[in-house]
Amino acid sequence: MAGPPASASASAARAGLRRRPLWRRFLRGSSRVSAALILCFPLFVATAGAAGGYLLLFGGLPGTVPEEKAPIQAIPSIVLDGDGNQIAEFRQFDLTIPMLKEDIPQVLKDAVVSSEDQNFWTHKGMDPEGVIRALLANQQEGETVQGGSTITQQYVRKKYLSNERTKERKFNEILLATRLERDLIDEYAGDERKAKEEILYRYLDSTYFGGGAYGVAAAARTYFHKALRDLTLSEAATLAAVIPSPSRYGPRENPQLANERRLDTLRLMAEQGRITQEERDAAGAEHLWYAGFGEQPGRTVFYGPPPAGEVKYPYFVDYLRQYLLERYGPDALYRQGLRIEATIDPKLQALAERSVANGLGGVGWPIEMSLVSMEPVTGYVKALVGGRDFNRSQVNLALGGVQGMQPGSSFKAFTIAKAFEDGYGPDKEYDAPNTVSIGGIKFKGGAGGRIDLRQATAGSVNTYFVQLVRDLKPNRVAELAYRVGVSRITPGKTYGISLTLGSYEVSPLDMAQGYAVFANHGVKADATPVKRVIRNDGRTLEDNTAPRGVRVLAAPVADWTTEMLKGPMQPDGTGKRAAIDRPSAGKTGTAENYTAAWFVGYTPQLATAIWIGNMNRPTPMYFFQGGQPVMGGTIPAITWHNYMAGAMEGLPVVDFATPGVLPVPTSGIRQSEQDQYPTIDKDCGGFCFDLPIVTTPPAPPTTTTTVPGETPGSSSTTTTVPPTTTSSTLFPTTTRPRKST
Repeated sequence: MAGPPASASASAARAGLRRRPLWRRFLRGSSRVSAALILCFPLFVATAGAAGGYLLLFGGLPGTVPEEKAPIQAIPSIVLDGDGNQIAEFRQFDLTIPMLKEDIPQVLKDAVVSSEDQNFWTHKGMDPEGVIRALLANQQEGETVQGGSTITQQYVRKKYLSNERTKERKFNEILLATRLERDLIDEYAGDERKAKEEILYRYLDSTYFGGGAYGVAAAARTYFHKALRDLTLSEAATLAAVIPSPSRYGPRENPQLANERRLDTLRLMAEQGRITQEERDAAGAEHLWYAGFGEQPGRTVFYGPPPAGEVKYPYFVDYLRQYLLERYGPDALYRQGLRIEATIDPKLQALAERSVANGLGGVGWPIEMSLVSMEPVTGYVKALVGGRDFNRSQVNLALGGVQGMQPGSSFKAFTIAKAFEDGYGPDKEYDAPNTVSIGGIKFKGGAGGRIDLRQATAGSVNTYFVQLVRDLKPNRVAELAYRVGVSRITPGKTYGISLTLGSYEVSPLDMAQGYAVFANHGVKADATPVKRVIRNDGRTLEDNTAPRGVRVLAAPVADWTTEMLKGPMQPDGTGKRAAIDRPSAGKTGTAENYTAAWFVGYTPQLATAIWIGNMNRPTPMYFFQGGQPVMGGTIPAITWHNYMAGAMEGLPVVDFATPGVLPVPTSGIRQSEQDQYPTIDKDCGGFCFDLPIVTTPPAPPTTTTTVPGETPGSSSTTTTVPPTTTSSTLFPTTTRPRKST
C-alpha cells in the first residue's frame, strides 16, 4: 500500500509539533534567550563600562566641584580606668606646618606616586588599569591588600565626601576626581603637568601621616626633625609607606613593618624607573633606627613623639592608642570626643610596675623587662608594662618592641597542644639522649633515657621536643600558634624544627594571648584594652562587656595542655620558683646564649607573660645571684610569682578542669616521618661542637650556635646551621630564625 503523500506527512508533523505541551515549548524558548543573554552580557557590560568611562573622562558632565567639608570641631577623647577614673586624654595637637610647592623634594613625589598611584601623571582622575590591578592583587591574596583609588580620588574623598563604603559614594568620588582635574587643567590654561602638581601638593599638604601630623611638612618635622626640603630618598620612602595606615605602618608603632614597607616602596620606585638600582640599594641599606638607641651612622633615624605631659600608665595608653587608631582612625580618636572605658585594673597595674622594678633590681638600662596580664575569659588586658621608663624609650616592648623577641622553650606549649590535637597522648615516648641529629642539625639537651611528654615538659627536654615537632611538622605547629593568638607567626611561611625551641620572634602580648586560650578551655577571647567605646552623641561604637570568644581548640586539647604545663611548676620543674599557693601552670623560656628569658603562665582567672632582655641587641645576661646566667626559671619566674601571688589575693581558689577524652583527629594520627630525617644520633660521643658561652654580644653566626638548656643544672643545646649572610642592622630585610631553647 502506498504511504501518505509528502504533504500529508508534513502536515502530520506540524500537527505533532503543535500538540507539544506548553511548558516544553516555554523552556525551549527560554533556554535560547538565556543562551543569547549569557553570550551578549559581557559585551553589554564592556560597552556600558566604556560609555560610562568615556562620559566621566571626556564627556564634560555638568556640575562643579563643591565646597570643601567644614573641619570637624576638635573634641578630645577621654580614657577611664576600671575604677572610672580618667587616666588619659587623646586630643588633636597642632602639627600642621605651612609648606610651599617648591619645598617638596622630587624623591618624595616619586615615592608617593610609585606607592599610591603609579599612573598619576597620565590618567584623568581615575585609573581603570589601577582598579583592575588592585582587584587581581586582592583576589590573589584573599584580602584587601591594594586599593584602586587614585591620588585625586583620595584627595576629593578627604575634602568633599564621607568615608562610608557605598557605591554612591564611590561613584561621586570618581565623578569629582575627574571634574577636579578638568577644572584645574582649565585653570592652568591646558597645562596638565601644572594641574597634576597642584593636586599632588594639596594631597601631601592634607594627608594624615600619624603622630598628629597633618601634611607631609609636619610629618618630616615630627619623625625626622627635618625641614621638608631636606628629606632623603629613604626618609621619603618611609613617609610614602605610612600613608595607607599610619597606625599600622608608622615607624614608632611598628618599626619592623615600617621598614619592610619602606623597602617595598624603594623596590616599586626602581621597577617604575623613578630611581636607579644603585640608588635603591644605597637607600635600602639605610635601615630605620630609633634615635633613643643612640647614634648610628648610615641609618634612617626617626624620633619619638613630642612630650604630651604626664600620662598615667603610658605604655598601656600607647597600646590603647594604637588599638583605637587602627579601628577608628585619627579624626575619631583626636577630634570626636570619644569616651573610652579601658580594661586596665589600677591595682594590678601598680603591682605589675612594682614587680618589674623589683625584678630589674640594680640592673641598668638597656636591660629591660615587660609584663602583660590578661583575663582569659574576657580578653581584658588588666596590666601592661612595656619598659622601665616611657620618657626614656617609647618603644613598647609589651607589643614586641622593635622586631619581637625569641620565646625560647615557652613556645613548646604550642607543640604540646598540637600533639594532643593530632592524637598523641601524655604518655607518648621518645628516646631523649644528650644529642640528636635531625636533618643534619644537631640538638643537645636531653634527659639520658626514654621519657614521656609529662617528663619532657617538666624538664624542658629539647631532644624530646625536636623529635616531637619533626613528627607533627613545624608548619602545623605554627598554624596552631597563630590560631590561638601568636600574631607574629605567619601562616603559610616555612618553619624549621627549631620553631619548638622558640627561634622565631613573638611578643609578650602574643604569649599571654596564646596561653590564655589554654586557661579558657580552648576558647579565644581576643586580647583588648577596651571595655566600651562611646561616641560623643551617646552611640556605642564598641562593647566588649558581653560574653565573647570563639573556640579555637577542643576543650580536652586545651585542658591536657594545662595538665602538662603544671609540671614545670613542681619542685623538680624548670619553673619551680614561679609556683604560688594555688593551681597554676606555665613554662620557662631562655633564648640563645642567655640573651633573653621568659616565664609565661596562668591560673584559671589570669594569664601573664614576662620577658627580660636587652632592648637594643641580643646580649648575654649574667647577673642572677652574683653572676649566674639569667634563665626563664630565675628572674622571670620569680617576678611572675611575686606579681601573681599579689594579683590572686582575695580571689577564690579555682582548680583547672579535669581533662576530658581527647578527640579523634579528622586527619588521623600522624605517622613519624623518619624517612625525611634518617640520622638520629643516640650519643654524639664527645665534643658535639659545643662552644663556650660568650660574655659579649654574639659575633656574626658561624656554623655552630650555642643555646642554653633549661633543666636545672643541665647541659646546653647545640644546633649546627649553614652559614648565613647577616646584616648588623636593627631591622633586617627578612626575619631569619635564631636558635634558642
